[in-house]
Amino acid sequence: MHVKTLFSVPEQPAPTDAALLLIRVVGGAAFMLHGWPLIRNPFGWMGPNGFAPGIFQALAAVSEFGGGLAWILGLLTPLASLGILCTMAVAVATHVFLRGDPFVSMTGGPAWELASLYFSIALLLIAAGPGRASLDRALFGLRQHRPGAGRD
Repeated sequence: MHVKTLFSVPEQPAPTDAALLLIRVVGGAAFMLHGWPLIRNPFGWMGPNGFAPGIFQALAAVSEFGGGLAWILGLLTPLASLGILCTMAVAVATHVFLRGDPFVSMTGGPAWELASLYFSIALLLIAAGPGRASLDRALFGLRQHRPGAGRD
């Protein structure tokens, strides 16, 4: 697959583009804030008893902080979203299978609803693209519509 095709942006109605921009900016800012302490200690942010090796901790830190910045800019959105999607899949699996945390905690304890919401946003941005207000569109243009594409 050609790089330009991978990062080109599908055409959407203006309200959809506005919603995608809002989701990208809010979600991206949240990821940058959450990823900031991780990126400051990328190979050891889980502490000495962390379940993931340092390289995987670093990948998660870059995915969160760098992916958040990429979402805000709308830059390499499918790649950033894939990194965030994988990181959130691990977060959900950790909370569900290793810790047995509830989906929503009524006591303020650990829960996994936010990680699953971010997983869903990443999936949305992979499927729908970043919208017209993005560097992806400025750099890679609109995705060319293929006749018959998307028909069942």
